[in-house]
Amino acid sequence: MAVNRILLRAILGVGPGLGLGLGLGLNCSSAFAADAAAPIPGAQSEQPADAPAAQAGRISVIEENDAFAVPPTDRWYTQGLEVDYLSGLISPDRAASLPSLLPVDPEGADLRRFGLSLGQQMFTPVNLSRFPPDPTDRPYAGWLYGGFGLFQESDHRQLAHLELQLGVVGPAALAAQTQDAFHGLSGQVNPRAWAEQLKNEPGVVVSYERKWRIALPTASSVGFDAIPELGASLGNVYTYAEASALVRWGRNLNADYGAPRMRPALSGTTWFDPGQLDGSLGWYLYAGVQGRAMGRDLFLDGNTWRASPSVDKLPFVGDLTAGFSIFWANDFRLDAAWVWRSRQFETQPTIDRYAGINLTFGL
Repeated sequence: MAVNRILLRAILGVGPGLGLGLGLGLNCSSAFAADAAAPIPGAQSEQPADAPAAQAGRISVIEENDAFAVPPTDRWYTQGLEVDYLSGLISPDRAASLPSLLPVDPEGADLRRFGLSLGQQMFTPVNLSRFPPDPTDRPYAGWLYGGFGLFQESDHRQLAHLELQLGVVGPAALAAQTQDAFHGLSGQVNPRAWAEQLKNEPGVVVSYERKWRIALPTASSVGFDAIPELGASLGNVYTYAEASALVRWGRNLNADYGAPRMRPALSGTTWFDPGQLDGSLGWYLYAGVQGRAMGRDLFLDGNTWRASPSVDKLPFVGDLTAGFSIFWANDFRLDAAWVWRSRQFETQPTIDRYAGINLTFGL
């Protein structure tokens, strides 16, 4: 889709400026230029002998769509695209000037990275041919945003992630143009009621999450682990608290904390540490659950300051996720995920479902 290609070019072109524009005090331009920081003192001996020496950055493309679900649908959360940049390791001198997201490791094993993102999500009711749209169904809405995040890992067992997303909801999010273009190319029904979508509104979401990686006993060279998580998001777009748990079975599990997904969802984030690889090939199967206590969901509650379509949201939402990941060193990665989401509003007749595909390339 033309708009999606524009999004991809935009993240590659404005990533450093976005980080600086959010004013978090990180010299993104120099980090992009170097894209590899000095190793953390004392950490070299902890890495496998054949681990790659480079700590380069990565670009990830996350595509989520209900057309990938089994069976496919075209309703509610219908499409999302996000392009992410994950930096190389931030040097200890630069990291010392950043706020700590975790208790500082006394052995100096804390690792820091930053991330940039640009994304778009769209939401529609079930009946795309109806005008005006069904007032008891989810309103038409789009969300276009950029994000800046800080990562901190401690002792290769805990990961904290703080992220700020800034964007716009409404016609300025270009969701109508994106869906019309895609449906025109694929021969699907063109939605008739995007003119009734939520009004333009600036959006902000601040999110924090903390994960713990717990290795579980296994009798073979293939590993098994569990990753519990607690987190929260605060803003006029989303406000919620969440608790999650992920289990994985595979090889080279210590390199990450699971496959990335778009918020709100169970996500391993884009964190990846090639220094923890034992050989270049990694893979795993995974399954997980997330529960969210929802304080605000603009896409259901409607605009904050203006009259707009809305439905009565449910206070608790749950996700069930399953999928696989396969990667080769820091060079390439493929993730696939299937998500089943509980009902989100009172008049929603059944659960929602969608699937996602991620491609990641090392720089």
